[in-house]
Amino acid sequence: MTTILVIDDSPSEMAKFRDILAKNNFRVLEAANGEEGCAMAISHLPDVILMDVVMPEMNGFQATRKITRDKNTAHIPIVIISTKNQETDRVWGKRQGAKEYLTKPINEAELMQVIRTVME
Repeated sequence: MTTILVIDDSPSEMAKFRDILAKNNFRVLEAANGEEGCAMAISHLPDVILMDVVMPEMNGFQATRKITRDKNTAHIPIVIISTKNQETDRVWGKRQGAKEYLTKPINEAELMQVIRTVME
């Protein structure tokens, strides 16, 4: 079963991701901040990571950079999913190592397509 690590500090957003991913037969791991997400990426080596940007302590850009620069986790595709929808945010997110950048509110069909694409 494909495992997806969701890193998001919002309980309501986490619940939405959990519902969508479980319904589509993914195993879901949850982290409430970037620091916890980085640790879980190393310990669980998920197939895909869905990353929020605006979080306390370590933001999503910092966590993406840390995960993609670590030789043990660099192979894991990261999809940033954020309310930040400026072109500069997209460019910066990809520069940190994200494969894709989506904006909230999330569209389930689009999310499933992007997950399939980054896993190829």
